[in-house]
Amino acid sequence: MSEWNDPQTTRSPFGAGAQLNGAMVGNAARDEGLRSYMLSIYNYMASGVLLSGVVAMLFARSGMAEATFGSPLRWVIALAPLGFVMAMSFGLNRMQTSTLKMLFWGFSVAMGLSLASIFFIYTGPSIALTFFATAGAFAGLSLYGYSTKRNLSAMGSFMVMGLIGIIIAMLLNMFLQSSAMALAISVLGVLIFAGLTAWDTQRLRGMYYQVQGTEMVQKVVIMGALSLYLDFVNMFQFLLSFMGDRR
Repeated sequence: MSEWNDPQTTRSPFGAGAQLNGAMVGNAARDEGLRSYMLSIYNYMASGVLLSGVVAMLFARSGMAEATFGSPLRWVIALAPLGFVMAMSFGLNRMQTSTLKMLFWGFSVAMGLSLASIFFIYTGPSIALTFFATAGAFAGLSLYGYSTKRNLSAMGSFMVMGLIGIIIAMLLNMFLQSSAMALAISVLGVLIFAGLTAWDTQRLRGMYYQVQGTEMVQKVVIMGALSLYLDFVNMFQFLLSFMGDRR
């Protein structure tokens, strides 16, 4: 039966309009919150990369780096970033946000000290060229991960398994010293961290809806910056290994 003359029906368009306006306002606020959240992640990540680069250049030019890399201290420098990552990952729930931030900056400094060695292996122009190539690729991949409607979870799982395989292959090649295997590892490493960049971006975007309005937001921002930092730096190092001109 027609309800055109039902008073409730005649009022419904106004109620629907109010709900629609409310939904639009809610969506706009949520989108603004998401943009602010992602921008914070990228700002921390970019600041961390910049800090590492400055530390690496200063340490390489200081004269101490050559002596350090020729001594057992090189293992301390090489393993220090891993220590920071483990401390941040396992202590995430117990730590205050301020402590997590301090560890992130400490990690960036430790990575800078570790990266100083590339200035003794590769020429400055090739390092700069590779860095900008990595930055361009990272921006495109991260944009894809942010905007795509495709679920990248399966690809992310595959990339994580590939990363484990790469680590095992690198350990084996320490004994085999095969140049062909080293090249294959570098190529696969670039592809794996390219995939991880897109997946991590999508994963971080999805996490916003789980932590928005909670105290965990800032912690997720720091850990998200750490994830993207690792994707960027590892992609840069693998790319440099076959793009860089050796001294």
